[in-house]
Amino acid sequence: MWKLAWQIGKAGIPTEPAPDIGDVSALEPSRIHRELLQILGQSLTIRQVDAGSCNGCELEIHALGNPYYNIEGLGIKFVASPRHADLLLVTGPASRNMEMALKRTYEATPEPKLVVAVGDCACDGGVFGETYATCGRVANVIPVDVTVPGCPPEPVEILRGILLAVRRQVSSRPRL
Repeated sequence: MWKLAWQIGKAGIPTEPAPDIGDVSALEPSRIHRELLQILGQSLTIRQVDAGSCNGCELEIHALGNPYYNIEGLGIKFVASPRHADLLLVTGPASRNMEMALKRTYEATPEPKLVVAVGDCACDGGVFGETYATCGRVANVIPVDVTVPGCPPEPVEILRGILLAVRRQVSSRPRL
């Protein structure tokens, strides 16, 4: 028992510090929620699609739901059906086996649809490239609005990519 306590005391606290997320004023929850409601008139719903990734990006996407990032508190939620989604969040290189499923998911998403490619593999094929097993980047299969590079990208970068896609949508709308 004492030997274990001594080892714990000797090792100290082996955790890393919280990530530096830069300018937090741009990620203020009430501001983001207000902006989403102003742009969309409702909360943002996301359908996440794994097109053949290693699951590194999925882990970072799941981190968005923890109390530190609290994506649900911002008015952004994940849905199970693309028919209920405003935005597709796609990870991994588009594998040949997922090509048709990815196209069908895109087609099932109602207009105006947004697509965010998350991770190096989704942005440019990553270490997989374009081979007999993969179509390469997601843009080779469906149109992509925003890319979030990184292997895997930090959760705050994924959130910034989502907000960038929504902002671009509102700036590209024709004015009446």
